[in-house]
Amino acid sequence: MKEGTVCAVYIMTNQRNTVLYTGVTTDLRLRVAQHKGKSDPHSFTARYNATKLVFFETTPDIVAAIAREKQIKSGSRQKKLALISRTNREWRDLSIDWD
Repeated sequence: MKEGTVCAVYIMTNQRNTVLYTGVTTDLRLRVAQHKGKSDPHSFTARYNATKLVFFETTPDIVAAIAREKQIKSGSRQKKLALISRTNREWRDLSIDWD
């Protein structure tokens, strides 16, 4: 991985906030655009319309990012809801602020 790369762990949901998808990437803007554009129509996020970014955290370390993704995925739904609500009480799409 090239120096200066920022890895992100993120959670996407649908408009009604009923579906949660946790992922990891080295290019958050591109990955969110892929989810929103449903670039893989057979993917989980495409099938369940999970196109709203409600949580993300970054690290320069891909190993740490993957470990964090696994930690979040293994947690209960309630823990994921609490994680999102701590930083994004309104569950707004965090990607709408991007250029």
